[in-house]
Amino acid sequence: MRILLLSQFYPPVIGGEERHVRNLGAALARRGHQVSVGTLMHPGSPETELDGEVRVHRLRGTLQRLSGLHADPDRRHAPPFPDPHLVLALQRLVAREQPDIVHAHNWIYASFLPLKGLSGARLVVTLHDYGLVCAKKNFMHLGAQLCSGPATAKCLPCATRHYGAVKATATTLGNWATSFAARRVVDRFIAVSHAVAGHTGLTQGRAPYDVIPNFVPDDVEVLGPEDACLQGLPEDGFILFVGDLTRLKGIEVLLQAYASLKRAPQLVLVGRRVADTPTEFPPNVRIFNMWPHSAIMHAWRRSLFGVLPSVGPEACATVIMEAMASGKAVVATDIGGMPDIVNHGETGLLVPSGDAHALASAMQTLLDDRALLARLEATGLARIERLKAGAVVTRIEQVYRDVLRPAPGRSAVPAQQGSG
Repeated sequence: MRILLLSQFYPPVIGGEERHVRNLGAALARRGHQVSVGTLMHPGSPETELDGEVRVHRLRGTLQRLSGLHADPDRRHAPPFPDPHLVLALQRLVAREQPDIVHAHNWIYASFLPLKGLSGARLVVTLHDYGLVCAKKNFMHLGAQLCSGPATAKCLPCATRHYGAVKATATTLGNWATSFAARRVVDRFIAVSHAVAGHTGLTQGRAPYDVIPNFVPDDVEVLGPEDACLQGLPEDGFILFVGDLTRLKGIEVLLQAYASLKRAPQLVLVGRRVADTPTEFPPNVRIFNMWPHSAIMHAWRRSLFGVLPSVGPEACATVIMEAMASGKAVVATDIGGMPDIVNHGETGLLVPSGDAHALASAMQTLLDDRALLARLEATGLARIERLKAGAVVTRIEQVYRDVLRPAPGRSAVPAQQGSG
């Protein structure tokens, strides 16, 4: 098959979604497919390059040129509606690559929708978050509680608080219009967790979808050379958190829980400081900013166990998979896609979101009961095989075959409800 992956960001921009698209492209190419990637231009990167066997095309959009619209100039997001220059760039790219499948990841799909009918390609869209219904993508109302679902009276004030009135109105209304069209045009949605499928309305609608999680590479456990940044790590046996140091990731709850532990080892935080990152930390907490991914994998191997106390509904936390592949148990919250990955009492422990007391109790349990910890580690290491590329990419290939199969009419029911 000729496959065109669309992703608003791609390495050297690094994040979970970017790594997923890169790993997916590499895995598909190894299986004999012709794979290319269309992504937004990044300063200092070439317009076209080969990443292994995958040809990467960097495209310019209209809104991307307006730096004032973006909080982070290095991450100028694709809008949730067709971007004129990006539509033209994608039209040229499709004419050049002539894909059988266009597989888009989140909002960049909006700029392909006007081209879908004439392109001849089937369109698959992976939802890595809640952007199909939420202008902020995180499904948190006013940043404080899990949203109960989209509504004009709720969404506009919530988005305004995040973006400002003008940007919020354009983003929210544009996203609603695009989402309405997408549910009728997209050949298959892939939700990365049952939470994403449910909160975006796929489970109640008529658009075909599958639930297929993110994945880690087949050789994820193979460590590369040690980076110099690892010299700052404490002795082996620390508790590890990896992610943005933000309230939605539960950093405040984690610090409160950690401060109450007895005989606790050091807590290591690896992640990006943001506007709501705490300014004070308990003793024995070590903080490291933006590390290369290879160094993070070394840190997992040296840790005692991991913790991911998100208060927001994480869509599909690849960081948990990486911990499990490193032979580590994880304490996580029972929100979003976390229960899809962590089986409570088997591969890790789940606690209520925002509950510092429950989080501290679970962490203390793993510190005190090393037999339980060892059992969780062993089970997680065995279960991770189903979340590696060899298993997951096979399922994505099957989606491609399904949508390419001639059919008399469009399916009106979910493709595989509850698959995961």
